[in-house]
Amino acid sequence: MEIRGRVALVTGANRGIGRAFARAFVDSGAKVYAAARQPELITDPDVVPIRLDVTDPDSIAEAAELAADASILVNNAGVALGGPALTASLDNARREMEVNYFGTWAMTQAFAPVLAANGGGAVVNMLSAGSWVALERVSGYTASKSAQWSLSNALRVALRPQGTLVLGVHCWFVDTDLAAAVEEPKIKAEDVARATIEGLLADEEEVLVDEATKRIKASLPNDLKLLYAAK
Repeated sequence: MEIRGRVALVTGANRGIGRAFARAFVDSGAKVYAAARQPELITDPDVVPIRLDVTDPDSIAEAAELAADASILVNNAGVALGGPALTASLDNARREMEVNYFGTWAMTQAFAPVLAANGGGAVVNMLSAGSWVALERVSGYTASKSAQWSLSNALRVALRPQGTLVLGVHCWFVDTDLAAAVEEPKIKAEDVARATIEGLLADEEEVLVDEATKRIKASLPNDLKLLYAAK
């Protein structure tokens, strides 16, 4: 699909991958609504900041009305509150589901008619290699990403008749605040944004950004043996 001349709305655009997404779409010739709970933190002069809480139905409705010219929705807003599976706060786990899973669902429901009115366009869901492999120390986060991946597949089928592409973006650790405590190799947020733009231009339905993600996806048929081996 062509990006130049289109209008994109990016959630969680005040930092990290969301900020990189917003910049990449601007550089590709799109008008960009940069959405965040605190839009005053968005400093890029080339985007239109808007206030948005993806867990608040009224906030979502206001964003859909304001961005009525959008043809690309980027569901990037996410949280990772952490905690091992046996001791994690279930309140934190519910928050991760509310933002990462239900937030994506609510935003897509609200913007589906907007995208249809503007020619179909695309929904980009920022997923994770954690969609396929659990990390015990952030069990709630990876569970929410698994749910978001399943939802993305359902939305792809539901939106196809109106000509809306659904692109799932998967990567391993990215050098952002979300992974600040992770002591493993990380890719840059700009790499994620660049791969996503390339995926949209090629009408792809899935983007695997880095080699670690590709290896995890390839291991899925034997995930119990390869991903969860006894140690």
